Amino acid sequence: MSLNALSTATAGLAATQAAINVVSQNVANAGTAGYVKRTLSTVSTGPNNSGVAAGQITRSFDAAALSQLRLETSGAAYTSTKAGIATQLDALYGTPGTATSLDGTLNTFTESLQELAANPTSAAARTTVLGDASALATQINSAATTVQTLRSGIETQLGTDTNAAGALLTSIASLNTKIQNTSDDASLADLQDQRDQAITSLSSYMDIKTTAQRDGTVSILTQSGVTLVDRGSAASLSFDGRGTLNANATYSTDPNQRSVGTITATLPGGGVIDLGAPNVLRSGSLAAEFELRDQTLPQAQRQLDDLAAGLATGLTNKQVTATQQATGNAATIDLSGLQPGNTLTIPASANSTGRNIILVASKDPSTTVTASQTVDANALVATIQIPVGTAQIDSALKGLDPELSANVTGTSLTITSTGAKPVTATASITVPTSADPTSGYPQLALFVDGTANSLYTGSLDGGSTLAGLAQRLTINSQVSGNLAFLTSTSASDTTATGKRAQSLFSALTSTQMTFSSASGIGGVSAPYSTTVAGFAQDIIATQGAASANTSAIDATQQTALSTAQARFSSAAGVNIDQEMSNLIALQTAYGANARVLSAARDMLNQLLQI
Repeated sequence: MSLNALSTATAGLAATQAAINVVSQNVANAGTAGYVKRTLSTVSTGPNNSGVAAGQITRSFDAAALSQLRLETSGAAYTSTKAGIATQLDALYGTPGTATSLDGTLNTFTESLQELAANPTSAAARTTVLGDASALATQINSAATTVQTLRSGIETQLGTDTNAAGALLTSIASLNTKIQNTSDDASLADLQDQRDQAITSLSSYMDIKTTAQRDGTVSILTQSGVTLVDRGSAASLSFDGRGTLNANATYSTDPNQRSVGTITATLPGGGVIDLGAPNVLRSGSLAAEFELRDQTLPQAQRQLDDLAAGLATGLTNKQVTATQQATGNAATIDLSGLQPGNTLTIPASANSTGRNIILVASKDPSTTVTASQTVDANALVATIQIPVGTAQIDSALKGLDPELSANVTGTSLTITSTGAKPVTATASITVPTSADPTSGYPQLALFVDGTANSLYTGSLDGGSTLAGLAQRLTINSQVSGNLAFLTSTSASDTTATGKRAQSLFSALTSTQMTFSSASGIGGVSAPYSTTVAGFAQDIIATQGAASANTSAIDATQQTALSTAQARFSSAAGVNIDQEMSNLIALQTAYGANARVLSAARDMLNQLLQI
């Protein structure tokens, strides 16, 4: 009987000691990042289960809570990355209504025009107009340059984050191999901790999901289904960064057309995936960086380009409306002075397509146009050659709407419809033929394209002149060299009157202009009409609202992350009070087993003394 008791107590002491070691390890690592609480199971041994032995050391955590933690970690990295850039964008334009904000600078300029209209002979008023116009152009230049600086910074960060994510994938695959070949429970738990911590860190870069394998390894896939880790093999990531970006740098699935970097994943099976393609990565900092670089910031650039174009063409272009014939199924419009980039628009209400038709003037037969290059990204578009002729414009119209036909007499275009809708059309035509202030009146090319002090007409010949215009916008050197042009009576008479200054003021503050739907102002599905001054205010309001919205979403996501962390920690973290309680119970059990050994020893001594 004493021998059985001795064996049982000895086994109990060994099992209790092993459990005490696990508790000690938990307490010692209570503050260690990524450490998951361990527990030791016991198993029955001996005849009739009279003995006990130490079982396996297992990690105690909630698998669902861990999955949720990774999901929220990915979401929090995504929202915080976007919120940071949105805040910087909002700061670019200043506080609405203040003198130094974008709309404040534009208002100062228009007020100086109004003052000049009232005092056309004042040299000081002319100088003020020029100085305020220059300040406005400089502010737009600076804001647009900062937008591209932010894009270039994101391009650099994408390279850094790609390297970090690639290193984590390699580490996870290596840990998979070690876990697969490890039989010691304690070492296995340590490796699993390291792997889980690496996977959680990876989730901050991209949205991932894990699949546990029977051999103890895990496979990692993106939410879109790209396999990044398969047991001991990991995808290799590379980023072909392009350094400093400009307004023309865009993403394309065609490598020959792409002018920004992308992440190429060479998969364990040998396949190659472009992780920068739309919807491949959907969350995490990498997804946010791609969205910011390829969508958010280009849209901010487009807003500034459209504002710059509005300033230039608002002072140079005239709007011509077609005259309807008595039958209503035909209208005539004068296209004299049509220049490359000028447009003829037949609204959806006047054709059978249900979409706006936009014809863009060109002098280059090879020029093509896409809807995104016009004010309406949903429009039907085509180019028409200058000088316009019946055959080519008729062909262009019929190619877009078979019910429409055209006839040209000199510079007069007649559009006829076989449908029931009355025909209407408008054209935006640049009046000056060059940056020369005498080439148009009362229009004035005050703001020009800095490339060779060129008149801006919106031309697409040889590529879009709109892209990057905000960086190139400057004051016409021919005007700054002779301020009398600001108040000239006519194209040939420099006698000072307030008529031209008043006309310029009205063009910016009263005349409605159509701005591109690609700018996102007023929505992305239809063009937006407002004054140039109103558009500047709308840019600030839009960016302010976007910043507030992304900050609110980020705050909500950070709360969700904190909740997920707390939920995971409650199951996986070490509770010192609980561990102390366990330690006391184990000490009691250890003492009980020791007393059994002591009693067994006394019995044996008594037997030996008989």
